[in-house]
Amino acid sequence: MDDNSNFLYTRSIAEASKLIERRDISPVELTQAFLDRIRDLNCSLNAYITVTQEIAIRQARKAEKEIQAGFYKGYLHGIPIALKDLFDTEGIKTTAGSMLFKNRIPVKDSTVTARLNESGAILLGKLAMSENAIAGIGIGFKDPKNPWDISRTAGGSSNGSAVAVASGMAMGAMGSCTRGSIRAPASYCNVVGLKPTYGRVSRHGVLPLSWTLDHVGPMTYRVEDAAIMLDAISGYDKNDPTSSNQSLKKFEILSKRRLDGIKIAVAKHYFFDKTRPEVDPKVIKIAEEALEKLDQLGAIIEEINIPALEYADAAALVILLSEGYAVHQRDILTNPELYGELNLLELRVGGLFSNTEYISAQRIRTILIQQYAEAFKSYDFFASPTFAMVAPTNLVPTPSAITQMPSFTGPYNLTGLPAISVPAGFTDEGLPVGLQLAANAFKEHELLQLAYIYERETCFYKTRPNLSLIHN
Repeated sequence: MDDNSNFLYTRSIAEASKLIERRDISPVELTQAFLDRIRDLNCSLNAYITVTQEIAIRQARKAEKEIQAGFYKGYLHGIPIALKDLFDTEGIKTTAGSMLFKNRIPVKDSTVTARLNESGAILLGKLAMSENAIAGIGIGFKDPKNPWDISRTAGGSSNGSAVAVASGMAMGAMGSCTRGSIRAPASYCNVVGLKPTYGRVSRHGVLPLSWTLDHVGPMTYRVEDAAIMLDAISGYDKNDPTSSNQSLKKFEILSKRRLDGIKIAVAKHYFFDKTRPEVDPKVIKIAEEALEKLDQLGAIIEEINIPALEYADAAALVILLSEGYAVHQRDILTNPELYGELNLLELRVGGLFSNTEYISAQRIRTILIQQYAEAFKSYDFFASPTFAMVAPTNLVPTPSAITQMPSFTGPYNLTGLPAISVPAGFTDEGLPVGLQLAANAFKEHELLQLAYIYERETCFYKTRPNLSLIHN
């Protein structure tokens, strides 16, 4: 390994892209540093299902030649990234962490994969995930380990994506999110996780769980990196009927460091309720400190009541499980042995809901959307803890695990509003906690600006996990 490899794999996308453009480092050099890192750590952290070493080196050499010839494509040209293993990749196994797809090799790229390829990004491999993006560990697959404490979970279902970024095994990663599967792992692993507005990013070629709740988005080391990846992957796609033609305003680094006049709503009755047994007071304390910091930066913080939030978690679960069962019904009936026990039980629950219950859940969703729309007439953003607890220990999951797990992220999948988790601090045990910020539909630019200012003023991203004990 090169002497400066540690320097390379701890760089952000924005930093590394400048070095590549100036030809201070080459894409091959950068890619090799990450492949070496994967070689050293993946056997302990299980972030990758498939490592595409030969493809990565080939792509890196191609990028190097293009840049040397004066054809620099932009921020992602020559940048090593990875994909959650439900994004189709032509000629590369795509499993969704499931025995159903153990040997599945797509013949075409997903739209996201294709757009990242066009941007010049380098594919390091396919990342581990919860089985079928819902719950459990697929038979024959390994559970990713949280790099901050390998006895604790990295969350679900984009756990491999969070682990890869946090441990320096990818500069950025793509995740998917149905009830919080981008933001929760990001919070647990001290990285940035962005769930864009529903329709902002095409889901064509992404194995589905819930047609009306699924989103895809980037997971990165820095907020600016998330903006760079979003710019590359967003935009209308004729192959996805839910994709939007709303234009995305390019992210810009502002000189201002203040939030004067910005109004941030806080629904304390739902997100800060310390009387709920599943809510960790340490998490609430750190989130309250984050609100104080936003206040010091000039933001106007006000408490607000969103009554439908009290029913949001139940509605999200009914929709998720019902639609998940519909996706998997044929395989559940014909090949149940290909599902892990927890995965099969959770999906079968979805088959028990009636049409009336599903429609009632959708009605609650409509009311929640209306109440948020009304709130955004007076406020610019919402703020809350990303999750109700720090990463729990890797206990053996129970069949009701998904229904018992509290979700502060689910309301934004229900509403389709953009939301981001940014590092907000650490407990006394050294475990990361995320701050969740949300904006009105298609306001990712403003959301990223807010998150960037908070990140720049707090710098919690600078603290990285100590992996010396598991480094081989």
